[in-house]
Amino acid sequence: MPIFPPRRKSQTKKDESVSGIIPSSSDSAIPTTTATTSSANPSSSTTTTSSRPQSYSSSNNSQRSTTSSSNGETPKLIFHCQLAHGSPTGLISGFSNVRELYQKIADCFEIPASTILFCTLNTHKIDMSQLLGGQIGLTDFIFAHVKGQPKEIDIVKSEPALGLTITDNGAGYAFIKRVKDGSVIDRLKTLVKIGDHIEKINDKSLIGTRHFEVAKMLKELPVGATFTMRLVEPNTFGFHVEPAKRGRKPGDVKSGTKTLRFKADGKASVEDVDDTMVKAIDRINSLLETFMGIHDSDLAQQIWDLAQDKKNPSDFAMAIDESEIGAFNFTDEFIFDLWAGIDDIKAGRIKEEDYEGERL
Repeated sequence: MPIFPPRRKSQTKKDESVSGIIPSSSDSAIPTTTATTSSANPSSSTTTTSSRPQSYSSSNNSQRSTTSSSNGETPKLIFHCQLAHGSPTGLISGFSNVRELYQKIADCFEIPASTILFCTLNTHKIDMSQLLGGQIGLTDFIFAHVKGQPKEIDIVKSEPALGLTITDNGAGYAFIKRVKDGSVIDRLKTLVKIGDHIEKINDKSLIGTRHFEVAKMLKELPVGATFTMRLVEPNTFGFHVEPAKRGRKPGDVKSGTKTLRFKADGKASVEDVDDTMVKAIDRINSLLETFMGIHDSDLAQQIWDLAQDKKNPSDFAMAIDESEIGAFNFTDEFIFDLWAGIDDIKAGRIKEEDYEGERL
């Protein structure tokens, strides 16, 4: 996803943000967990004194996500948040991009923002179908996954494709989103896991490197080469990792649902969810995974936006080339495949199917 610029000064007023821990009470509708974490090492062991439900239902949160304003101004958006490995519930607001969100979470729980790997919505599990991406539902509950155990693994690239799909968190960390069954990496599944942050390849640090750059580096390694990957696991504390799923579960998105959408210019806006747009982004992401080995909902959103008012693939290709996306140097064949997928969705010809192909 794109790296967002800092917020404008007008967006950083102290009275526009809310953060803090919700004190526990007997009549609270929000599940809370009392935890003790060493502030010097937030990824270390945490002692949990009450158990967490397997996932959080946001139905009880619908009346807590905004605060009303008596002078007619836009109400502030307030989101509930926990650390995925266990923490009290905090309130987060006053952010307009992912980096600012991570900083708000870090301030709330008194941890360094650099320890946050990624966030999931409405589940503390490492469920890649629930990753926080370019938008957040107004009633979504945020779970932040922080750094856990680092590890170094020697890997022989015995095949041209390693079988990885890579994404990044929008704040400088690339991590593994999916592993193809039967691939080189799948045979190392006890060591290389979904959600692992790729910190180094050989001696080259990848912190601050975009996912497509990491993908390119792995793709350019010659077949037969042995290389070392330094990975950092999320602090799972024994929690179950959900199987990789493609797309969204039926009923996840309904017409009229409001979301907070992060935009490439660093601003955020509350918008209605468009079912057609959601399907298009899923389709575009499937193509990005097949051809590039990456998953990037923001890039997919930009591609969808460019295609909105185009009538033919030639106009679409020209719009791609003249935009910042042109830096990816998409082939004509790939642009045509993108157009065909988008056109299918516009015309209602979309089918629920998986796109399997060569990945990294």
